[in-house]
Amino acid sequence: MAEHRIALVTGGTGFVGSNLIRRLVSEGWETHVIVRQGSDLSMFSGVEQAIQVHVHDGSTEQLIEIVKLASPQVVFHLASLFLAQHTPQDVEPLIHSNLLFSTQLVEAMSVNGVRHLINTGTSWQHYENKDYSPVCLYAATKQAFEAVLTYYTGVSSLTAISLKLSDTYGPNDPRAKLFTLLRTTTRTGETLLMSPGEQMIDLVYIDDVLDAYLLGAERLLQGKVIQHEIYAVTSGKPIKLRDLVESYGQIINQSLAVEWGARAYRPREIMLPWNKGQVVPGWAPKVALAAGIARMEQNTRLPEVATNTGARKTHAED
Repeated sequence: MAEHRIALVTGGTGFVGSNLIRRLVSEGWETHVIVRQGSDLSMFSGVEQAIQVHVHDGSTEQLIEIVKLASPQVVFHLASLFLAQHTPQDVEPLIHSNLLFSTQLVEAMSVNGVRHLINTGTSWQHYENKDYSPVCLYAATKQAFEAVLTYYTGVSSLTAISLKLSDTYGPNDPRAKLFTLLRTTTRTGETLLMSPGEQMIDLVYIDDVLDAYLLGAERLLQGKVIQHEIYAVTSGKPIKLRDLVESYGQIINQSLAVEWGARAYRPREIMLPWNKGQVVPGWAPKVALAAGIARMEQNTRLPEVATNTGARKTHAED
């Protein structure tokens, strides 16, 4: 009889998180999900009867009770607030979401003796391919939590793996990212205003991303991790944005109205993605970009028509 496994997931209402929940359920995990008060639970459609949802009131004490009740073998931490650029009003939400809540979570794990954490980082912690140089405040908060993890894994039995994601994509992605914008352009005929398009984009299909999370969990459960390991989730084959848009048009067999150079590169634009990270042992992306785009388009439900005002966020991440 297969071992009964229990997972606790944060960030389950996001694109990667909701797909991870479906994967865990399909593989027989008892799956608990932490959400904030007022969260949109529509991303759980089809699996809502198979998961247990816990609404967090923001306190450390209640989070300790949630972790105690769920008693997971593995916590998958994907919750974060992503902002490519911030305003003064964004500082508190960024710290609260990406540092305070994350620290509360590992404190709750420590109190309850829950030992295994999969944390989600970002390749944006490595501007210009440096060992550490945050692209934005969001990336800095991710690095700050890694420093917190150094403490918890050093003084307790907690073991952790941080997966630093590159760009992710797949069917029914609600984020205002490149493919959503291109899809809208093909439907409306509006011209999409873009940067000069010379930046390199590193795209990993959602199924491959989920494989990395599950392989990481197995590594933790098998006791192969000492304190904290960090891995990249990368295709290893970045593509120039201009070429990516051209390939997309060829795959869907439609012309795209794009005005290159109509927008400036944003501050600290990533021209070459971080390529110095090691991947989870045994993991490699299986879905080639062209096949992934075709699969995505075949399985995506068309959303309501959106505007192109989010064009500057075309390669933001989850």
